[in-house]
Amino acid sequence: MNRVLSFIFDAEDESRLDKFLVGKVPSLSRAKIQNFISAGMARVNDQLVQKPAHHLETGDKIEFVISESADEEVAEERGGLDVLYVDESIVVINKAAGQVVHPGAGHSGGTLVNTALGLWPEMREVGEPTRPGVVHRLDKDTSGVLLLARNQVAYEWLVKQFKSRKTQKTYLALVDGAPPTPTGKIEAAVARDAQHRQRMAVAYAGSGRKATTEYHTIKGFGHHTLLEVRPLTGRTHQIRVHMAFLGCPVTGDRVYGRRKPSLPISRFFLHASRIKIMLPGETQFTEFSAPLPGDLEQVLKNLEKG
Repeated sequence: MNRVLSFIFDAEDESRLDKFLVGKVPSLSRAKIQNFISAGMARVNDQLVQKPAHHLETGDKIEFVISESADEEVAEERGGLDVLYVDESIVVINKAAGQVVHPGAGHSGGTLVNTALGLWPEMREVGEPTRPGVVHRLDKDTSGVLLLARNQVAYEWLVKQFKSRKTQKTYLALVDGAPPTPTGKIEAAVARDAQHRQRMAVAYAGSGRKATTEYHTIKGFGHHTLLEVRPLTGRTHQIRVHMAFLGCPVTGDRVYGRRKPSLPISRFFLHASRIKIMLPGETQFTEFSAPLPGDLEQVLKNLEKG
């Protein structure tokens, strides 16, 4: 739920927009308010304003939209994370399968972000208030490489790269059957499924959001195929939707594939194995990788045995 707060600027108030709102909404830090403004949650005289330093004039009408959950700080929790890399700007995590990335509906705690805040509390002032430090996400049951930002400069640097599609993300996916060609590119828009709102689906021409996925075959196992997959866009459930669209759903995917998995597997076989990105202030790309977890390794060993 969102709520809209309305104010009229008086000459005695602080004239800078973010500082003015800090005085009116003391439950939010200035960094969080700046993030909301940059995200398009503020209007002055019915005009969208996305610059926190916007100068207000006497009589200006300000509307500020905040999430009801923004007043509730994400809790810090004790725990450990599989850290692949850390410096003063970013943290690279090998996310475990079954771990939710950030708090949301049905998951108020116990997430990766809750634990990250316990280790790096400064991350609280970075990015969006309800998911501090998060620059991209992985599905709950997808394991592998995940980046978090430790300061706002790094956050904006990384988010810009993801939006401009300069990052290179590589996944390992085991699928039922085999794609029509050993190597290929899928270009099919993705949208929310009109019949099942919790799912995504390939959209009709002219609708949905553009989505492109490249893949190539690593090894065939008779009724299954191990693929290396590179999403060139970042749509929700993109790889899972595209593989199902090809007729070779990700093994163990009960949403887009078989309700009864074709192999004895506790989750779908999808792992974010590598990511190549330019670190803040750098001019060359750095690649981070996460090894295939034990449960998925065992699936491949069993297939090798026939």
